[in-house]
Amino acid sequence: MISKLLALSKLKRFCAMSTSKLEAMGDNVATVVANEPNPHAPSAGRDNACSIDDGMALNFDASDLELLEALNFIATDSIGSARGRGSLTNANSHSIVDPEIEHNLVGQSARMREVYRFISKVAPTDTTVLLYGESGTGKELAARAIHQNSPRVNKPFVAINCAALVETLLESELFGHEKGAFTGAVAQKKGKLEMADGGTVFLDELGELAPTLQAKLLRVLEEREFERLGSTRSIRVDIRLIGATNKNLKEAMEEGSFRNDLYYRLNVVSFELPPLRERRDDILLLADHFAAKCSHKSNRKLSGISPAARAHLMDYNWPGNVRELENVIERAIVLGSSDMILQEDLPQIVVEAESYDGAPTTKFSDAVKESKKHLILKAIEQANGIYTEAAKLLGVHPNHLHRLVRTMNLRPALKK
Repeated sequence: MISKLLALSKLKRFCAMSTSKLEAMGDNVATVVANEPNPHAPSAGRDNACSIDDGMALNFDASDLELLEALNFIATDSIGSARGRGSLTNANSHSIVDPEIEHNLVGQSARMREVYRFISKVAPTDTTVLLYGESGTGKELAARAIHQNSPRVNKPFVAINCAALVETLLESELFGHEKGAFTGAVAQKKGKLEMADGGTVFLDELGELAPTLQAKLLRVLEEREFERLGSTRSIRVDIRLIGATNKNLKEAMEEGSFRNDLYYRLNVVSFELPPLRERRDDILLLADHFAAKCSHKSNRKLSGISPAARAHLMDYNWPGNVRELENVIERAIVLGSSDMILQEDLPQIVVEAESYDGAPTTKFSDAVKESKKHLILKAIEQANGIYTEAAKLLGVHPNHLHRLVRTMNLRPALKK
């Protein structure tokens, strides 16, 4: 009896040690398990004899064998748990890696990495996507990136600006028309939805859709079918829809200018693209990118952007976002006279902007700002607060004077 207890004690320690080792092995557990025989499978010649490392042969009764089976089950369960933990660790290690996707977006900031991760998740699906963001944040580029990384990449990507056309023209543009459907319809015309069959439709400025078009778009989303203007025949299409807006559609829905059912049908997966002021780490990267692009387009050699100009680009708040930055760089290249973008090549509104969050500025630019402030305040004082008279004294347009007062934050000084 004592020999049996000793043998069982050794078996328990063996199971415990084996479990600890297997848990530590992680990924290698699968290999171990694959090579393990099934403990429950019957084997020829199996009897109740067992040999322990001291060379003793022991006979076990039925109760002893039940205990061994229980220990074996515990060890097997631990192996499965260890394998599961190993798989989970591997999955987590892959999830923290930034995805590699095809796109034309520029940026390496933390906010842009969120954008890339979002694109990598939604691109392989056919889910309707709604992109929010201020004007100029790159909503169409994000939509194109979703299409480029989707199974529909070899099919059309059709972009439609819902704010660019009046309601009647937009309806014809979306759904097409038959010959004679209205005055001037001299031939049949396919709509953009029909032309995008198999691909992706990008509807920009969705918040500007008229109520009648909202109802028709809802049917397309629900049934994937529509009729051309002047026709009664339904046309079925296989499309993925990506919408974009700079409006708060939830507020528009509550105000009654946007349909509830359309909002909920569109708002399956939504994402807000960050404004440029919230991804300031990307400003100089974008500036260099646009400088290279515009210099090539303008056939001008450019060696770079001066430190003073870079400081002003970082100071400015960029209400027009990436589109405004591109326009500023293109203007500087077209109007500049050297092989470098200088401070004087930038628009006045950018140069006169206040420093953002303590960003460094040059002593020269600080002196220029102070001089301008003094001149403006003096002129307004001499004109007794009349802006048109002050503008004449300064030799600028009154609208420009108002903008200078606003951008240089002079209103508090004028109230004293």
